[in-house]
Parts: sequence; structure tokens; C-alpha cells
Amino acid sequence: MDIIKTDKLTKYYGKARGIVDLDLQISEGEFFGFIGPNGAGKSTTIRTLLGLISPTGGSARVLGMDIVGNKDNILRRVGYLPSEALFYNGMKVKDVLKLSADLRKKDCKAEAEELCNRLQLDVTRKVDELSFGNRKKVAIVCALQHKPELLILDEPTGGLDPLMQKEFFDILQERNKEGATIFLSSHVLSEIQHNCSRAAIIRDGRIIACDSVEELAKTNARRVSVEGKIDKSKLKGIRDIIETDKSISFLYSGEVSELLETLTAGQVKDLTITEPDLEEVFLHYYEKDGEAL
Repeated sequence: MDIIKTDKLTKYYGKARGIVDLDLQISEGEFFGFIGPNGAGKSTTIRTLLGLISPTGGSARVLGMDIVGNKDNILRRVGYLPSEALFYNGMKVKDVLKLSADLRKKDCKAEAEELCNRLQLDVTRKVDELSFGNRKKVAIVCALQHKPELLILDEPTGGLDPLMQKEFFDILQERNKEGATIFLSSHVLSEIQHNCSRAAIIRDGRIIACDSVEELAKTNARRVSVEGKIDKSKLKGIRDIIETDKSISFLYSGEVSELLETLTAGQVKDLTITEPDLEEVFLHYYEKDGEAL
């Protein structure tokens, strides 16, 4: 079953581009990543899917429901974490959590307590006294406490320290194993690579690639790191060079024989050849119009 399905979903703000002809299919139980820099159209996609803004064209279904006219039903069954959460000043954290639960007509006390303990969130404090990171924790608990079947998370880790980020993703992995579908929008590529099974890359409001994370990261290029000196001018297919007096590192997609000849002729004290990470591959998609290396 497709939990999210779009067909040429489009949103314009007047003449300004939001998203254009978006085609996505996300199956039940997937941990799906949505990758793109700020301004690419990630938040517009999410807000359109949730019925918070109206599409200009195309169509979409979330949890089997058309997004036009079903906003309340969709929001009741979804856990939504916006990139920036706003709360009523003067309210205590525990009151915000209760309000969120009441809006869904659920008793979430036990789950909220467990989440607050894991995220080290003090429920007695007022939300306007909290740091950005702690306000993000409040938003996380609001999104997760009713144990929704679909989680839509927009840049969820901003403001969280590394330990809290790890705990947060541990919670998400547990929810995913229990059957929840997770749609994770992020520009932090390591989050996508470490947690998602499949992902889409969006640029200028359009999907330019959609595949398993493993396939998206595949490339014939390799990251070559050399301690010592070589004549890099003899190498074709070399880019992203990082060079110091004692070392050089670069992405290489040329002939192996040329690389071996250059290394042999140089003064190499140590050598490391690895696959590039998703971040390096992602930059290539943006530089080369989505064509694979």
C-alpha cells in the first residue's frame, strides 16, 4: 500500500516556483529520505501533502485520502514535525503536550512521559523559557506521543546536541520496526544515509533522482587520499581536490592504469582509496543536472 502518492503535484506562489510535477510513491513501512538544500521545495512539498497549503496542480493521496478536503483526517493520523515549531507563550510544556493529545482525542500520558524521559525534557517549564533545542524536543514529543502510523519530519534535528540526535533516531528506528512509515526531510545527508532505505533528491522544486540510498550513492568515482607527492597534472577525471604540502585528496573517475602509473612515479608514503560518501555524490547531482557519475 502507498502511504504517500503524488501525481504531478505542483505548487506556485503567484509566479514564484514552489514544486513542479512531483511524482512520489512511498510504501507502508518505509523509512524514506527527502534530500535537498534550503529553498529546494522540501517544506512546500510537506505542507502541500498535509493540506496546510493548497496545490496549484496535480494530485496527492496521504494514507489513502486525497489531500484536498481531508486535512483534518490526515493531520489526526500523522505525526508532523515542522522545521520551526511555535507554541503559545506562557504555557508549560506539559500543557502543550496535553493540548496536542486532546486535539487528536487521545490519552497520551504514558507515551509522553517515556519520550520526555528519553529526551531529557522538563515538562514543568514554560515553553517561552526554553532554548531552541528544548523547544524542538517539545515538538518531537507532540509529533510522536500519539504513535502515528505516518511520521513526516521536516529538518527534525536542528538545535539537538549529538547525544539527543542519536536518541531521537533510536526512537525513530524503533517506531519504524513497529510498522510506522517515516518521511524524513533533511539537508544533513548523513542522517539520510544512516537511517533511510530509499530517498528522493529535489532541486529547484523538481525530483531529479529517486532510488535506494545504496543506488543513489553508487558511482565509479573513488576518493583517493595520498600522503606524499604526486604529479596530479597527469590524471584525467580528477576533481574536488584537497591539497596540502604533505598530502593530496581527490575524487577520481579516470582509468585505473593512469592512477597506478602516477602513484608509482610519485613519492607515496601512505595511500587510502574509498568510496565517496553520499554528500559528495549529492553535490554531483546538483552540479551535473542529475546525471550519474
